[in-house]
Amino acid sequence: MDKLVLPDYRGACISNIVPALLDGSVEPPSWIPAPAIDAGQVVLLVLDGLGWEQLQDRRHLAPTLCSMLGGPITSVSPSTTATALTSIATGLAPGDHGVMGYRVAVDHEVLNILRWTTPVGDARKRIDPHRFQPHAAFCSQRPCIVTKAEFATSGFSGAHLAEVRFRGYRVPSTMVVELQASLRAGEPFVYVYYDGIDKVAHEYGLAEHYDAELQAVDRLVADILGALPRDAALVITADHGQVDVGDRIIDPHPDVLAHVSFQSGEGRFRWLHARPGREGALLEAAEARHRDVAWVVSRDQTVDEGWWGERVTDVARQRLGDVALVAHQPVSFNDAADSGPFHLIGRHGSLTAAEMFVPLLVGEAR
Repeated sequence: MDKLVLPDYRGACISNIVPALLDGSVEPPSWIPAPAIDAGQVVLLVLDGLGWEQLQDRRHLAPTLCSMLGGPITSVSPSTTATALTSIATGLAPGDHGVMGYRVAVDHEVLNILRWTTPVGDARKRIDPHRFQPHAAFCSQRPCIVTKAEFATSGFSGAHLAEVRFRGYRVPSTMVVELQASLRAGEPFVYVYYDGIDKVAHEYGLAEHYDAELQAVDRLVADILGALPRDAALVITADHGQVDVGDRIIDPHPDVLAHVSFQSGEGRFRWLHARPGREGALLEAAEARHRDVAWVVSRDQTVDEGWWGERVTDVARQRLGDVALVAHQPVSFNDAADSGPFHLIGRHGSLTAAEMFVPLLVGEAR
């Protein structure tokens, strides 16, 4: 069994990067290398899906990344894009910002955060992204955001990137062009998001395709470092790592489903919502049937143990299920309502080291 890794919300965690870089009242932490703190311009590049363990296993494929200063920090709970990117942008733990996973319960519906849809379709008019997650991004400084052009108008961007200024790109090469233009315009802070590593890991796992993408990203990082002005620094992090699950998909046992009204979350952090009055029976059944492959925990246990941060608002708590199946083996829990265009081979969401540790790297102009 892998060891459960809780987020380091008081220390080296992705939720503390932006306050350290943008909030002058925050004492710079020792885990952020000095060039990032001292730079006149800072680029924060988020490489979706690049786990620390996966990078260390492939150091020979990423010489540029591995030459940068820094080390591992933790993601948040769950280790998933919707929650982690919101924590990076807002500087808050999930219990404060309320984006509690990839698919969350909202008024007896399940909202897919990344697509901003429910089973009845587009939810942007019914569930206002700005009200769903009202906290300001990037210390209210309205920075320039370089991301895929199609993301600018998404519901999720409205929830976690409100009041920013978008520069959209279509392909990675133009991402560098948009970044250069922002820096030439004198932007003191630019946030850049790239999702290629995550996409490849989901579709192909952690094999040849993943290695090829990592090599391409390493060249991209070298291009960015080469494009930086003399007084600028590049800070790199990620939202989560990956586990190669393959076809090891588990249906919750019928003894468990007998007590379940519906499910939310995702395959490696599956929330079970109990039928009325069945919470205790659900927990007991889930422990009996699935503790060999997952940490089986109640909502109260996750709150009490600080999985979501020091505080969990009432709104955030209502978005959790009753019992969670948090995989510690390379498996995924199936939910027929949680499907996509292809079978996911690489997955994340749980609190194993492979998913929770991500890089915090700093480089200067070359």
